[in-house]
Amino acid sequence: MSENPRTLPPEALDAWAGALRDRFGLAPEDVPIALVLDLARDVANEVARPAAPLSAFVAGLVAGRAGGDPASVRETIEAVVDLAEEWQVSESHA
Repeated sequence: MSENPRTLPPEALDAWAGALRDRFGLAPEDVPIALVLDLARDVANEVARPAAPLSAFVAGLVAGRAGGDPASVRETIEAVVDLAEEWQVSESHA
């Protein structure tokens, strides 16, 4: 059994997050890894897997437009997760 090289162990994910923070001048609290992963999980489970990265992008865009502070990020992610939990596939969403 071979290991998938695209599956990151937690320490590699932390290293990647650190590289992103360094590249873009972000503080650790600006990159809430667990919160973003929870968003992706919840959207993937409640809506569809391809909706997860799209939702993460939209959450970042909205949070950035709201000021980009950690509170805005948390509030926006919570709103996206709430929407995903309420999501029902119907003709109006198709």
